[in-house]
Amino acid sequence: MDLLDKIYEAGVVGAGGAGFPAHIKLNCKVEYLIVNGLECEPLLKTDQYIMRTHASEIIEALEKITERVEAKHIVIGIKKKYNREIKALEEAISRFNSRVKLHRFDSIYPAGDEQVLVYEVTGRVIPPGGIPLNVGAVVSNVGTVYNIYRAINDTPVTEKYLSVIGDVREPRLLKVPIGTSLKECIEACGGALSRDYDVIMGGPMMGRKIADEDVENRVITKTDGAVIVIPKNHYVVERDRRPLTHIINQAKSACIQCRFCTDMCPRHLLGHPLSPHKIMRAIALSEDSDVFKEALTCSECGICELYACPMGLSPRKVNIYLKGKLREKGIRYQNTLREVKAHEMRDCRRVPTSRLVARLGLNSYKGQIIGELQELKVSKVRIPLRQHIGVPAKPVVNAGDSVEAGQVIGRVDMGQIGANIHASISGTVDAVTGDSIVIQNAE
Repeated sequence: MDLLDKIYEAGVVGAGGAGFPAHIKLNCKVEYLIVNGLECEPLLKTDQYIMRTHASEIIEALEKITERVEAKHIVIGIKKKYNREIKALEEAISRFNSRVKLHRFDSIYPAGDEQVLVYEVTGRVIPPGGIPLNVGAVVSNVGTVYNIYRAINDTPVTEKYLSVIGDVREPRLLKVPIGTSLKECIEACGGALSRDYDVIMGGPMMGRKIADEDVENRVITKTDGAVIVIPKNHYVVERDRRPLTHIINQAKSACIQCRFCTDMCPRHLLGHPLSPHKIMRAIALSEDSDVFKEALTCSECGICELYACPMGLSPRKVNIYLKGKLREKGIRYQNTLREVKAHEMRDCRRVPTSRLVARLGLNSYKGQIIGELQELKVSKVRIPLRQHIGVPAKPVVNAGDSVEAGQVIGRVDMGQIGANIHASISGTVDAVTGDSIVIQNAE
């Protein structure tokens, strides 16, 4: 079976982002195969664990992927401070006599942003609104590459590694079946220290905020990698609850046009035509301006709102609002630049992760000792049929069916943008709904 067929059958999607199906992404020929091992967001530990404990599997999978995409350069982006992970990868590279190179990064946010990563490794700027393929590169997360190794060996994606950190009694790494309740993951770490808490799925900058009353309904999917438990009154989550009308009114009335949001914007520093301060100025004057189209190039990294703005405004949220409005009208970004060059001051304006953590008020979690990996066994899972970009998988089982862990329970056609879904535990199908499949293990 071809590599892409194996990846498709195993249901591999991007493990560290939006969940783009790997069998479609890797159906290409490129000059650079780049692996993201930077763990872009502060505090997270999951990718470090995968690199440290599965270095050989990562390098072996990269050799197979390289044959398929015919890459001349194979590069793993990794932070300089990841000493144990670098040692493990270097030993694996030597063992396989591999061409893989390690590109060491300073601890800068957002170094793991796909466009930033590609520029640092290749020196090429991806065009505004473009993708790495536009400059001869393809990028995968280390978790994705590890899942591809498993796919090569006919093991589908049925489990996730998670960092569970923050306001919990026993911060630790978990390995859990996909579809496990978020609440069970928190309880496996001793529970939350605060009675009133929220949860951030992912990192503190770009992760999705979940109120405590919604925790019970949230399950772990293929794209999850971290759970941060945080007091409900913490700055990071409290400001996220501001209504959109309030955010826009603030933008209209309080922006002082200092342009810090633009000067520190990672996309602006790559040479993209994104100037958040101009968007903030325009929204105060009009609901219809050509400058609003620049919002379509925003990566939503959050530097503008959580680090740069001295007035506590949210250019990011304004950009998200404008993106929605533009997409409703069917407007997409059209790049008109013939050449894109990184800003000459870029190296001086990058944001140190340590400073960012302090600014976010998260220093108390920075030195948390993560316990040993715990494999969580559960008796019930609810597996969403859409854990990826594209169409949802179609159920191929019915209520009452017996299933084995690893069995296909939802399928997409090979040519579709989507991914197959597999049972993460053995048991009986309890329910098949429009968006998920529930499996119960009676043992």
